[in-house]
Amino acid sequence: MSTISAADVNKLRQMTGAGMMDCKKALTETNGDFDAAVDFLRKKGQKISLNRADRSAKEGAVIALTSEDKKVGVIIELNCETDFVAKNEDFVAFANMIANQALSTHPNDIEALVASTVNGLTIEQALLDMMGKTGEKMEVSKYELVKGENIVPYIHAGNRMGVLVELNNAPSEANIAAGKDTAMQIAAMNPIALNESEVPQDVITREIEVGKEQAIAEGKPAEMAEKIAQGRLNKFYKEYTLLNQEFVKDSSKTIAKMLADTEAGLVVKSFKRVALGA
Repeated sequence: MSTISAADVNKLRQMTGAGMMDCKKALTETNGDFDAAVDFLRKKGQKISLNRADRSAKEGAVIALTSEDKKVGVIIELNCETDFVAKNEDFVAFANMIANQALSTHPNDIEALVASTVNGLTIEQALLDMMGKTGEKMEVSKYELVKGENIVPYIHAGNRMGVLVELNNAPSEANIAAGKDTAMQIAAMNPIALNESEVPQDVITREIEVGKEQAIAEGKPAEMAEKIAQGRLNKFYKEYTLLNQEFVKDSSKTIAKMLADTEAGLVVKSFKRVALGA
């Protein structure tokens, strides 16, 4: 059996970020073989993952990024168990690494993202390493990819929410600022759709039925209920569709009007909103 020196333990610790005792045990178990010791620590992470499969991982970080030319945007949500780990610099840096990998490779889904390789390790393997270091369950739970002419990102409230806004015009200082204002609106007001035409039909049907029942319960004649329900549906559109919402920074304008006043023909084509644990 080889002798494990303090320098060897420190070297493995620098390589992996694992604790001193974990590194000493890994080297002892593998007779000082560094590659095998790294695998040993990774297996430790796998064991932790399995032991904690029933644990809730609702804390974490949401990262929203766009490419330099603004034509691609991604949001990822990386979860852990505790707020303490979520605020750790290494954890946030790890979440940003995953987001940058998604931004550079454009995977189709989470499965493809975690199977992709960075610096010789798949994201899945790197997750196991992080679990080995922290002792917490971790997972990439959400991933959004948007491609277009001009994508504006926004990260809200200490990495607890991320938004992407797709604008139609080529990037400019003015429309990027308007895009950020729009993203902040989305973060605060949580619209369910871009405009009336994108509201799901089942939601419209439900709102009309509720509006009718409310009108009848208020003593309105049945023949008027349909018209009253339609009026309430229009109010619903103003509250829950992005382009019809009042702009939170200037209630005299809708989001659509704010964008049109910013730049001729400027509109939002799509948006994505990811809230931590939602």
